[in-house]
Amino acid sequence: MTDVQGYRACLGVVAPSTNTTVQPDMERMRPAGVTNHFSRIYVEDPVALNNDDFIAGTTAIAQNTNDAVRSVMTLRPEYLVLGMSAITFYGGVEGGRRFKAEIEALAGVGASTGSESVAAALNAYGNVRTVSFVSPYYPVANAEVRRFLEESGFTVKRDIPLKCRSWTDIAKVTPQRMREVIRELDGSDVDAIVQVGTNLSMVSLAAEYEAKLDKPVIAINTATYWHALRTLGIDDRVEGLGRLLSEF
Repeated sequence: MTDVQGYRACLGVVAPSTNTTVQPDMERMRPAGVTNHFSRIYVEDPVALNNDDFIAGTTAIAQNTNDAVRSVMTLRPEYLVLGMSAITFYGGVEGGRRFKAEIEALAGVGASTGSESVAAALNAYGNVRTVSFVSPYYPVANAEVRRFLEESGFTVKRDIPLKCRSWTDIAKVTPQRMREVIRELDGSDVDAIVQVGTNLSMVSLAAEYEAKLDKPVIAINTATYWHALRTLGIDDRVEGLGRLLSEF
């Protein structure tokens, strides 16, 4: 017997309790017969004023992730979608693998992380060698994203840390500001533009600018949900949210 509504897959989606973007983003991407079941990682909404504050905040997310995973696993999902970003890049490719392995060992099912999903998405397009990226992070975390991408075979030309002062402030970054950022990141030396930070709302803008610039513009929430679907063999093409979901 299968779940009446999630007859193709029930997905456990795990994100920080302060995150207001992952849940609506991933509902937009959900094919028929797939259901998303949200589990929140308890975390305070601290004010980050420097690199040390930011690392402390993301460390708290990492420490509380296991409880959120245990909670969502009580519904017996087929797979996990990890809707947190920074901690999946820490420690480069090997650090990302360790984090994923720990979650999968606890859950007993597979999981898609932001870092591996972004790399997989860039590879799916083909012929992407140089990238630029934006994050809501502080420079110390951008350095970890850069390391991960370069260890994955990409050259990072530029990056912009928005230095948001709290987790909830990330979701308040305006489309106007993000348009300015994309213009700063773009250039003839860049094959693709990437956005990381799952509470930063850029799914729609990424699709818009991908068409305008005629190059991949990848939002991490799109990449992570795409990676989960394709890993499960769910090949539905979702229109209106960029080439990744509509073509690959």
